[in-house]
Amino acid sequence: MSGPSTRRSLWAGSVSLALLASACSADSAPTVSVSVDDQQMDVEATQYCLDGEGRRYSVTPQVLQVDPDMTILIEVPDDVAESGWSFQVFDQGLTDDDLIGEVDVGREATYELSTSDAVPAAYYIVVVQDSGEGCEGLSGAWPIGFLRGSS
Repeated sequence: MSGPSTRRSLWAGSVSLALLASACSADSAPTVSVSVDDQQMDVEATQYCLDGEGRRYSVTPQVLQVDPDMTILIEVPDDVAESGWSFQVFDQGLTDDDLIGEVDVGREATYELSTSDAVPAAYYIVVVQDSGEGCEGLSGAWPIGFLRGSS
């Protein structure tokens, strides 16, 4: 399955994202819900446009341990769905060099994919709200990590 190297890489990616998302305000952004089998978590935003003001939050991405070929269900709040959203898939890091692909979801409130859709065993999905006219193009972003074992 995974060794200490994979866990260190996931941790390093988490730390990198936390450093990128500096704390700015105590006001909170909505959460995105992610479910895999009997695991469910509410994912906090690293950035969000709140009341016309761009905000960044200090968040360490959560990581779900999953098996191959399980269904991932992503549910976004109505206001995120109404503005449109996508999700980006990253290799173990969260830099532009680690971007594997992007799926435009549109205005649906839910989206299903498989834990085996991404090739690497350790990857991140970042839900990204389409940016509006306010907040100088800053959009909402919610990261979640996946560590796929073998079944």
